[in-house]
Amino acid sequence: MTPSRLNTATRILGILTLIAMAVSLYMALIWSPPERTMLGDSVRILYFHAPAAWTAYLSFGVVAIASVMYLWKRKHIWDIIALASAEIGVLLTTLTLISGMLWGKTVWGTFWTWDARLTSTLVLWLIYVGYLMLRAAIDDPERRARLAAIVGIVGALDIPIIHFAVLWWRTLHPQPIAVRPGGPALDPPLALTLNVAMIAFTLLYAYLLLARVQLELTRDQAEAQRQPVEAPVGAD
Repeated sequence: MTPSRLNTATRILGILTLIAMAVSLYMALIWSPPERTMLGDSVRILYFHAPAAWTAYLSFGVVAIASVMYLWKRKHIWDIIALASAEIGVLLTTLTLISGMLWGKTVWGTFWTWDARLTSTLVLWLIYVGYLMLRAAIDDPERRARLAAIVGIVGALDIPIIHFAVLWWRTLHPQPIAVRPGGPALDPPLALTLNVAMIAFTLLYAYLLLARVQLELTRDQAEAQRQPVEAPVGAD
């Protein structure tokens, strides 16, 4: 994709994201009714927590795929995509942990417990914070990209552990309520609101990824233009 097309795609996606997020916020905070049995208005936290968790999974999944592609093809663009997606993933995982703590305080009476899913999510966050620190600590671009790709692939192995933690171990975290064999365990208005929030967060991830990749490509181009041109051999 050429820079002009990438810029156009980013702008269009940005508009779609803005619309989707506005609709999602309206539905989550105003249109959607309280949950009728146990959660009440605290269900509104779910409309931010679950989409943030899903897009965090998506982010680190993209990191793993882009890392595999970099190790295979050795093309710089894959390293850029991995970096961009990792940064977004750390941000989304932070939002997941914070919203989960608010949920926990409301439902469990405590901000934090060493529940299997919570702990494995914290481990995921630490892995990719370490991923970003590793990239910042290595100057050689090829070595940095290669080592980061390995960490990016290994770190993604924690995602299925997080997802299935509530099925493999006894935890305080609730069983799946949105995606499960028998259908969503939510009333239709609540399920619709959650689905819209999922779409909005997915669009937000895609927009941030394109914008971040575009920024990194522009930075690389600017650095290439600043490099001094070597004088021809024999010149005075």
